[in-house]
Amino acid sequence: MGTGSSHRLLLYHLVAFVTVAIWGSTFVFTKLLLQSGLSPAQIFTLRFIIAYVLLLGYSMIIEFPAPLRGGVRGGVTSFHWFCTSWKDELLMVVLGLAGGSVYFLTENAAMLYTTATNTSLIVCSCPLFAMLLYALIYRYSESISKIQALGSVIACIGMAVVVLNGHFVLHLSPLGDTLAFGACLCWAVYSLLMKPATERYSSLFITRKVFFYGLLTIVPYFILRPEEAWIFTPSILQFFNLSILLNLLFLGVVASMICYVTWNWVISKLGAVIATNWVYFNPITTILFAWWLLHEQITVWFLLGTALILTGMILAEKPRTGVRPRH
Repeated sequence: MGTGSSHRLLLYHLVAFVTVAIWGSTFVFTKLLLQSGLSPAQIFTLRFIIAYVLLLGYSMIIEFPAPLRGGVRGGVTSFHWFCTSWKDELLMVVLGLAGGSVYFLTENAAMLYTTATNTSLIVCSCPLFAMLLYALIYRYSESISKIQALGSVIACIGMAVVVLNGHFVLHLSPLGDTLAFGACLCWAVYSLLMKPATERYSSLFITRKVFFYGLLTIVPYFILRPEEAWIFTPSILQFFNLSILLNLLFLGVVASMICYVTWNWVISKLGAVIATNWVYFNPITTILFAWWLLHEQITVWFLLGTALILTGMILAEKPRTGVRPRH
């Protein structure tokens, strides 16, 4: 691999790390919003509205090139609302469900019925399920070596060590754990479906569609839970102050708009299996953020788990002969 390829590969992994690090910090901002009286569904809706409106405006201002890869004809750029086929549009709907409304609802609902430890442990194991889904559906096992599979397992064990933090006792809750597993599968499916999507459309276009359909598919929830539908009325303004607005802007602009674009871009470059392995770093960045901001203690279990994750990531990055990440 040449120097240029090595530098590009390093950039892809750096962007993946920064994206996951930002997602790992969002628990503080979400917790503050929950304490202010907003529900998980309302927080999701507000952050996605902010992200979608800003991304839509950005796309229109720069006359975003035709989303189809190689689809700019004669040097003319144009803005597109829809995909080039109804099948691709349906794919965007599923991405909006798997990476938006259903994912956030199942993850947040799981916290109501099971412990945060169980939820984190189950959700952060999604790289293993993504790898299995790829092997099953795309026969991706042809390009996954035994060393890569071993690396993913080691990283998963390291993630479990970090999350459990020496307390190897799990309180089983069938409903809560099932919801957490549902969120895990949602993110694995989201990563899986990014393969055909990124082959035909740009990351910006895909992200904009994910936000739109994520918002559209959350509407039935508010119909079933009308007590939370005040999010769409002027009365919501009484809950907002500068601190809440800043937290929402961080979640909407940074953690949603920017991070979803960068994550989809990284998947298009590294492939879903390698990129999704970075999810194992989520609890690490969460604990580091808590140590820095909340002065929580760093334990030896955290250090051991981090070492296992790093080892697993290094092994998982080793491709088979003749197989290279996409550039």
